[in-house]
Amino acid sequence: MNYQTKLKAGELLISVNLRRTEPRTSILCALLGAVKPLTQEQIAVKLGDEAPDKVTIYRTLETFVDSGLVHKAYLRERSWHFELAHNCTENQCHPHFTCTDCGDTHCLTDVSIPLAATAKNGFAVSRQRVQLEGLCPKCNPRP
Repeated sequence: MNYQTKLKAGELLISVNLRRTEPRTSILCALLGAVKPLTQEQIAVKLGDEAPDKVTIYRTLETFVDSGLVHKAYLRERSWHFELAHNCTENQCHPHFTCTDCGDTHCLTDVSIPLAATAKNGFAVSRQRVQLEGLCPKCNPRP
């Protein structure tokens, strides 16, 4: 974890009124360096021997979610994936694409999907998530 990443993590923690502790900083640095949503286990692996215990990672992620700094991207194989919330709005998370062949998940931050209109049916949507599945460019036999 380089100095710039640690500095950015500290600024983000301060921006949501959270104390800068070593576990929070290291977990946030792992998310800052990620190109896709990560599970709790993937965060631990990324941090290596310096990783806090699983309970600390879980509680820290929940604190980040409660503060709006991080969100739960989706649930797959009974495991939540977490990512920074900076690419999403209060009502809508950017779409995610999961390859049905290799299992990789990609953030589609450049794709915009309209919010579902449900008021006429009595539903009140508070948050919309879109999970797309298919073959990624690496696994697709057709270009």
